[in-house]
Amino acid sequence: MANSLENLELNKFYHNIQQDIRSAQLAEEEGGALEQIFTQVAVDLLSDAGETENARVSYDEKVLRTGVQHKINAYALSDNYETLDLFITVYNGTDDYLRVFKDEVDKAAKRITNFFRNAVYKDYVNEIEESSEIFDLAHTLSDSHELKDGLVRVNAFILTDGIYPGDSLPDQMVSGYPIYYRVIDLNYLYNISERSHVPIEINFKEDGFQVPCIFSPSENDEYQSYLAIISGEALVNIYERFGSRLLEQNVRSFLQFTGKINKGIRKTIQNEPHMFLAFNNGLAATAEEILIEPLPDGTGNSVTWVKDLQIVNGGQTTASIYHTWKKDKADVSGIFVQVKLNVIKNKENFNNVVSRIAEYANTQNKISVSDLSSNSENHILLEKLSRTIWAPPVSGRTQQTRWFYDRARGQYKTAMLKEGFTKAKRKAFELKNPKQQVFTKEDLAKYVNTYQELYDGKKLVIGPHYVVRGNQKNYVQFINYNFSKRPDNIFFEDAIAKAILFRSAEKVYGVKPNAIGDMRYVTVPYSIAWLGYRLQYRLDLYAIWKAQSISDTLREKLREIMVCVETYIKSNAPGSLYGEWAKKEDCWNSVKQQEFDISFDSINSDLELKNQNHKRIKVSEDETRLAEVEALQERLKSVHPKTWEKIEQWGKATGKLSPYQRNMARTIGMNSSRNRGLSEIEYNNGQNILDTAIEEASEIFFDMEDLFADDVNAVETKHVITIELIQEVVKWDKKNKKLRDFEYRFMADLAEGKKTLTERNTLLAIRNYEKATKCGFEICKIV
Repeated sequence: MANSLENLELNKFYHNIQQDIRSAQLAEEEGGALEQIFTQVAVDLLSDAGETENARVSYDEKVLRTGVQHKINAYALSDNYETLDLFITVYNGTDDYLRVFKDEVDKAAKRITNFFRNAVYKDYVNEIEESSEIFDLAHTLSDSHELKDGLVRVNAFILTDGIYPGDSLPDQMVSGYPIYYRVIDLNYLYNISERSHVPIEINFKEDGFQVPCIFSPSENDEYQSYLAIISGEALVNIYERFGSRLLEQNVRSFLQFTGKINKGIRKTIQNEPHMFLAFNNGLAATAEEILIEPLPDGTGNSVTWVKDLQIVNGGQTTASIYHTWKKDKADVSGIFVQVKLNVIKNKENFNNVVSRIAEYANTQNKISVSDLSSNSENHILLEKLSRTIWAPPVSGRTQQTRWFYDRARGQYKTAMLKEGFTKAKRKAFELKNPKQQVFTKEDLAKYVNTYQELYDGKKLVIGPHYVVRGNQKNYVQFINYNFSKRPDNIFFEDAIAKAILFRSAEKVYGVKPNAIGDMRYVTVPYSIAWLGYRLQYRLDLYAIWKAQSISDTLREKLREIMVCVETYIKSNAPGSLYGEWAKKEDCWNSVKQQEFDISFDSINSDLELKNQNHKRIKVSEDETRLAEVEALQERLKSVHPKTWEKIEQWGKATGKLSPYQRNMARTIGMNSSRNRGLSEIEYNNGQNILDTAIEEASEIFFDMEDLFADDVNAVETKHVITIELIQEVVKWDKKNKKLRDFEYRFMADLAEGKKTLTERNTLLAIRNYEKATKCGFEICKIV
């Protein structure tokens, strides 16, 4: 049964991906090959899981008479030049997913390896056009001394939309660099879409290392603590394979991991290796699970295997030992490091416990890890704003939408499941919260930091060069310098305007083969930043928010600017390494001084007029809270009264709900059927009851759509309700006062257009109409 359910879910996941890919290709602003769109989907999932960062979808293929010699679909180069991720895609795009055979995987591995081999030699970069998507990487690989000195590992990812049941590929050395191969198939993509990441597993025993340990005798439900000793050779081994993937993701951003050598650690390793354990504070780490065996000599126990090892403090120690071994050829066989290893018992609370351990293990730093996490106060407040602020309707449409802030990964999907009990409601949720209007905290940092540079004293701390450096580094700058004030509705509206500006610029830039060039990730932020700087940030953001788009004239001006900016950066980058130059402050300082002979006359209407400020009303936090409560009350009311009865019965039969919760479910259902408002106690308890039922017994909601349809059909055989009839009832009851206050208020809201005649509201209006007729309302013929 479990396998069939898993296959069903995997099949659903596959078809959703293929549908998204085809939709993206049909969209005019995207276009492009299906294989490259799938590549983008796959690297986005890997990026969300923390397994790569800032991957560039860049296609290149070298064909000889004997066939394809090399091929690449995307790449990612870490900011410290330590890790190079190369991606090659095996894409089928069939109606149903297929099995991928080993010869296909071997062929892909050979081709991606050949690309790396060709690129590290200077001959190949001279063969390709400067406009090629891969030129920047090829040039960097062949000419950058910083990369040649810093590169530790090459990860070759073989992406496929099929299932690969075969064995993993052996690692190999190419041009002096280790290449680690990983097959990312449909199963893997599905797993990381459902979970935050697929955990690292390390087998110390198979690798030939002993990690002696003792454990804490304290008993609790959260974790088991161990004190272990790990050798320098073992640390070098795991660091070379996994690098910053060993670091807990928030910590990785927080520490701005560089891989640089700590001078004190280097000196100790070279001169007094036997003193390392005494001088160094060691590592703090967490794990999901470990295996322990007795040491061969019977003197104690040893950690033989660990699942999801995450270093929450001591990443710099680990990197320094590795680089001293690598660069200085130091002997680390006499180096030993203590490790406080916490194995998390509570799987449901795993991420929260790890984040808390990470925070307290790093309290000496400038900002806490919690400031970087999605649980900080500003992030939570911004989430509430995104759930309660409706965007103005787009011209030609009546449906209002929201910009959904995905504060923590997977919130959008969870919200859809919680609110979209039926297919119709899920569709309604997507209409109100379109996928293309979902944005993350990293997206927010990118949009806001791009728009306007910022100085801390004389130091430039926000600018497009930080955006180009990648999500993690840019996000740290955002948290440190650009997100200190409590966000309100005006901040939110302006942030969305900046998002619309950024995304519009990306569409204008285009996708190969119909793109301005090959460096969108550089040109877009630089062009927006240049435009803002030149206009003294007078672009009318509120007008963009109200229109939910930019004007055609601004769109054309962005195209003109981007052509000039891209040409300038490519022409003036030292050594033609334009992607690397764009990460430096010197590049931004140079670009912003250029006038490019561009006139702004055509976009005067897009600018704020002097001495004419928009009357923008700031919404208080109390009003935001009230709107949030109303939205969640509507969620409870959207559940059919008979479904509340089923929830009560299920809770009693399974013991999942307490007697108090079961009574509460019955009360909410009764009030809902009478269209009565919910008290704060009912509101708060109702959310928890509903969440529990959805999580534990989603089948309760499967027939809810039919229940509502039956209600409507039952009354429609007797009546057809109209706004005119409702207005007559309101006029009559204003004199006769036969309806209860809440019933009258509901009908008045419908009559005045404050509420719409949804299926549910129609049903309630008919019930109120019937009550009025029983009390003497005499209009028999319904208009």
